[in-house]
Amino acid sequence: MMGSDKLLKSILDTITQHICAIDKNGNIIYVNRSWITFGENNSSSIHKGWDKINYLQECDKSALKGDKDAIMAAKGIRDVINKVKDFYYLEYPCHSPNEKRWFMMRVTPFKLEEKEYYVISHEIITERKLAEEKVLNLSRIDGLTDIANRRYFDDFLENEWRRCVRLKMPLSLAIIDLDHFKLLNDTYGHQAGDECLKKVGSVLKTFAKRPADLCARYGGEEFAVILGDTTLKNSLTLMNSLLDAIRQLKIPNKDSSVMPTLTASIGLATLYPHACKEKEELIAAADKMLYRAKENGRNHVAYENK
Repeated sequence: MMGSDKLLKSILDTITQHICAIDKNGNIIYVNRSWITFGENNSSSIHKGWDKINYLQECDKSALKGDKDAIMAAKGIRDVINKVKDFYYLEYPCHSPNEKRWFMMRVTPFKLEEKEYYVISHEIITERKLAEEKVLNLSRIDGLTDIANRRYFDDFLENEWRRCVRLKMPLSLAIIDLDHFKLLNDTYGHQAGDECLKKVGSVLKTFAKRPADLCARYGGEEFAVILGDTTLKNSLTLMNSLLDAIRQLKIPNKDSSVMPTLTASIGLATLYPHACKEKEELIAAADKMLYRAKENGRNHVAYENK
């Protein structure tokens, strides 16, 4: 039978988890084959020349560059070393240019010859995270138009509001109503109405491309666009372009009093959120402007800057 050390090494080298062991100062004293292979394939400094690497120092370097996961990892490892926690785990993204990847890091202490050491393992959890992401996206998406639903709109606006409060940035909201959509439904049938909503949803996607933007189905034939860190002037330019894009769809609506093809009315409001205000004030302002746009002939943008 092979020696116990050789057997143990062979076992650890067959494990797909990336495993290393560190001492109480953070120095790496052991890594398995999966750890080394990952470093070779990803140009990871912490995986190369591991015998001269201090894991905690590498985490601290990344933390100084703004890596939030590295900040949490360093704190978690130190909590285990200092016996604040019995163990620690962290799920984090590690995406490559070609694919999305997630890992779970676990930190577990052990003793050897009265000295304390710590096993750090990184397990690939990409398949599970992708499945969770798919379920989450389904809960956020309107089934007909394939854009955000009202529930996700509410959550996104709340988060964007807080961000703009913190960073003192403007926040714009547009509420879009398809002019005389009921006539379109009555004239051409509900299937044609659904196709119309799908096409408008596709157009809206092209006007909400940044992380701070969101287009959503607001309800029925109403849509909404959130534009974070966007002034009234820039928002107005975008919304006028959106109106033109909707007109360019040339969807028939022969009984409309505006023109014989689909048009829309937009209420636009921009304000600088702060702690004394609520996001409902922005919604109310955009809704008021939508009413004004419809009262004044439809097929245009009415706007307010507060």
